[in-house]
Amino acid sequence: MSTLILALAAGAVVGLALGALGGGGSVLAVPALIYLLGFTPAAATTAALVIVTATSLTALYAHARTGNVRWKAGALFAAAGLLPAAAAGAAAARLPQTLLTSAFAAVAALAAVRMLRPGRSGGGPTTTVRPAKAAGAGAGLGALTGLLGVGGGFLAVPALAGVLAFEMQAAVGTSLLVISANSVASLATRGATTAGIDWALVGPFAGAAILAAWDGKRLAAKVTGTLLRRVFAVVLLAVAAFMLLDALT
Repeated sequence: MSTLILALAAGAVVGLALGALGGGGSVLAVPALIYLLGFTPAAATTAALVIVTATSLTALYAHARTGNVRWKAGALFAAAGLLPAAAAGAAAARLPQTLLTSAFAAVAALAAVRMLRPGRSGGGPTTTVRPAKAAGAGAGLGALTGLLGVGGGFLAVPALAGVLAFEMQAAVGTSLLVISANSVASLATRGATTAGIDWALVGPFAGAAILAAWDGKRLAAKVTGTLLRRVFAVVLLAVAAFMLLDALT
């Protein structure tokens, strides 16, 4: 019963992060699955993709209802990342567990540093999509998703806001479309690894995350984005330090 409670609590935190920030859920889901619920790194990255896919689709619907999704740019990002996500997902099963954990910790630390840095203005909102930049960023995010089981929202949001000059709400909403597509592509190559997943824990985890995503969407409207990013960044730094120390000892 205590394990189930942990799964529900972790799912709620993941859902809040995805709903409020448009990313970061999987960066918390993977270590929660490993250290709280006892999953192996390989099984955790696959389970995280299942959880993040379901939660991202829910949050995407919520943001789409308020017009915060730029479908053209999101589709371009997603299309560019599909093949890299599938290829990296197939390669991940053949990599050492310690390497996956260390790489994940490094990505979590990078995400935290990016969130703590002052945001740069992209020059105001725009509806113009820059295909080369969008495709390049999308391919990189897809590879990251496939390899480490992260949706890439913590990188997609800065890319959409900075490179394509989207306003923050549109960047958050559109990133959820990218996360969903990349996660589905990566899951398509991980069928064999789903055998080791404890669905009795993943189900409640995903359910709690889906419900919390709606609360995250409402939270984003009440709390400043800067405060949300800073709190989340501090949590990420602590998670990254713990995972790296565990991988090296």
